[in-house]
Amino acid sequence: MSFRVLVIPEDPTYNGYILKPLVEKILEECGKPNAKVMVLTNPKADGYEHAKSLLDEIFERYRHHDVLLFLPDADGKDRADEFVHLEGRGLQAGVRLFCCAAVQEVEVWLLAGHVSRLGKSWSDVRADISVKENVFEPFLREFGDARRAGGGRDLLILETLMNYPALLERCPELKLLHESICEHIRSVAAQT
Repeated sequence: MSFRVLVIPEDPTYNGYILKPLVEKILEECGKPNAKVMVLTNPKADGYEHAKSLLDEIFERYRHHDVLLFLPDADGKDRADEFVHLEGRGLQAGVRLFCCAAVQEVEVWLLAGHVSRLGKSWSDVRADISVKENVFEPFLREFGDARRAGGGRDLLILETLMNYPALLERCPELKLLHESICEHIRSVAAQT
């Protein structure tokens, strides 16, 4: 029986190239190497608030998935209390939702594997609320591949995932997500 996961990004256009391989790696490390990971494109979210407003529709339409992951940008905000509320709404709707905000943007998770090429300290990168414009876009122009869909994000995230422990160390929010998903998988397995 396959394990199905739906990833809900703020915008799948470019984030999907980062999030799908990242979530596949998390699931592999949690003992689900053959999980089916889908990035939500229907309905297509356009920003944090829009994605959040779609959750009830998503819960209804995708309730057959084993796990739903809402992975927006933090954008300098602490979304922890709101995430507790959203995860509770998911449980009430009969779905298992995990929320994790990328500090500060999803692109930082990709950059975590390329620290030596950034020209800034990692703490400065993590603290930069405009990291996409200030760090990621110049990095992508230099090290990406404009001929590929996603500008090479798919290849760059694969390089990051080659040192998965370092990614979790540099991005503690991902480590917590990893631990929560692994615990959920263990809990479900113990019930069957």
